[in-house]
Amino acid sequence: MTLLDTRPLRSSPAFRRLWLGTSWSAVGAQFTVVAVLFQVWQLTGSTAAVGAVGLAQAVPMVVFGLAGGSLADAVDRRRLVLLSTSGQLLSAALLAAQALAGLRSIAILLTLVVVHAACAALGAPARRTLAARLLPKDQVAAGIALTQLSFQVAMLVGPAAAGVVAAAWGVGACYALDTLPFGAAVYGGLGLPALRPLGEVSQPGARTIATGWRFIATQPVLGGAFATDLLATLLAMPIAVFPAINDERFGGRAETLGLFLSAIALGGIAAGAASGRATQAARPGVVMLAAAGVWGLGLAGFGLAQQLWLALGWLAVAGAADVFAAPPAAGAA
Repeated sequence: MTLLDTRPLRSSPAFRRLWLGTSWSAVGAQFTVVAVLFQVWQLTGSTAAVGAVGLAQAVPMVVFGLAGGSLADAVDRRRLVLLSTSGQLLSAALLAAQALAGLRSIAILLTLVVVHAACAALGAPARRTLAARLLPKDQVAAGIALTQLSFQVAMLVGPAAAGVVAAAWGVGACYALDTLPFGAAVYGGLGLPALRPLGEVSQPGARTIATGWRFIATQPVLGGAFATDLLATLLAMPIAVFPAINDERFGGRAETLGLFLSAIALGGIAAGAASGRATQAARPGVVMLAAAGVWGLGLAGFGLAQQLWLALGWLAVAGAADVFAAPPAAGAA
């Protein structure tokens, strides 16, 4: 018996192409994350401006993520994935163009970040359901596991590699390299069959979105789980100060900035590999609250650390805690 079930990659050419494209695009997305943070800090030296990047990503993710979920139940999911991925490809190309042209405009940069995040959010709900539509029932779980594995690897490798590229060739090279994986993702989407809605087709719109929010509000366990994770993330997410801490304590190198993000991912991968006990706990709410506390402790340790190895270690602790603080349903969408 092998540790990794690769049957979906062998049995379904459509899933294999999709998985390869999605895996590469996940790596490319991390190049853009590091490049945007580094470029904004270079242009402004302001943590408020870096924080605005997070806002420019978060608001479209919420708004267009809800719209994407509504559309996924009403239109051909292949077409939705292709259109949203093409939008990401175009916005990545424009990000590369503004950096290579030396425009130095925060307004243009943030606008392109909004477009990039909106396209990603619009296609995300449909993309998460593709494994169930492309694979036999006995391979769906393996397909989802492969997708999660590739995302975790991208979170680990992508930021560190992006830091090296940004230091050697500048942020324009990071953006330019991001266009290549999204081209691969478009290629993967072109290999999909038509994926029209099954059963009764719902009408996309505000009413459908409101119904989803009402369902969460009427489920205390689900609502409490999401509230815990949301508050821990919003009130204790230090990415806005990463460039400032990097500049003040560790020389401001792009390589170090990438390592900050990779350290969080490393902790998450390690925790995910040992998550069995937590997922089978009799009181998952207690586990989530404890994990949220450890998440905060890890970030506090990072804020106080003066040595790079210690700062990375505390970020790994925070990343490990984040795995257990996330709502159980988050990965099942």
